Amino acid sequence: MSTEQEHPGHDLVTIEMNGQPHRIHRGHQTVTQIKAACGVDASWVIEEIEAGGKLVLLADDAAITIKGNERFISHVRGGGSS
Repeated sequence: MSTEQEHPGHDLVTIEMNGQPHRIHRGHQTVTQIKAACGVDASWVIEEIEAGGKLVLLADDAAITIKGNERFISHVRGGGSS
């Protein structure tokens, strides 16, 4: 069974993670789903690259609507105070 048949009505679109294209279902996606679809380690963070190059950190418990052509970067979690 193809992935498209598992999610009727949700077209696959292309997003970019770390400069590489990835196919993902259009629509509401959690950050966890985006990481999994792009092979990003669950402990890393992802940031969306908005118009003008602005980076927006996405919380692990956040969700966004994927329309296609979104761009993201992933990296190890930054250090914090202990």
